[in-house]
Amino acid sequence: MWDFPHSTNSFSHSQQITPEYMPTPNLPKITVQDAKKILNKFNCLDIAPTISPSEKATIREALIFICKLSDYQILGICADTAEAGILAMQTYSQALGYEAPNLQTPEGPVYIKLNGKNGLCYIDSYVGHHRGVLVSCQSYRDKGINEMYGHLPLDLFA
Repeated sequence: MWDFPHSTNSFSHSQQITPEYMPTPNLPKITVQDAKKILNKFNCLDIAPTISPSEKATIREALIFICKLSDYQILGICADTAEAGILAMQTYSQALGYEAPNLQTPEGPVYIKLNGKNGLCYIDSYVGHHRGVLVSCQSYRDKGINEMYGHLPLDLFA
């Protein structure tokens, strides 16, 4: 059985969870292979594309599913403004079961890094051209999920 200490989902931890299938409340069944296929479309993109509301729902389901199979995540957020970056950090944090810290708001584009394991977070000015959210899944087990996805849309959970 898998243990998800940071999880805020509503299914019982006594249910049998396998890497191939995990129940998600009120959502259709999804496999690891399906979720990775959905998320891998965003890998190596410099700027996250605009997506429809129905696509957002599918991507959210895939990301939450994969994240629940890892022990913690590290978020890397590149945004045009501190306000946009902080909003993305807050909405992704809430969706993944983390508490979002309060951050300063520098002028111009920013990079925000949030470590879900220890809660460390920082924000800095950013001169690069990337925009979106990188989600790096970290597992303590060899067979766990240790992969990075993105750049995902800043407003995926907004």
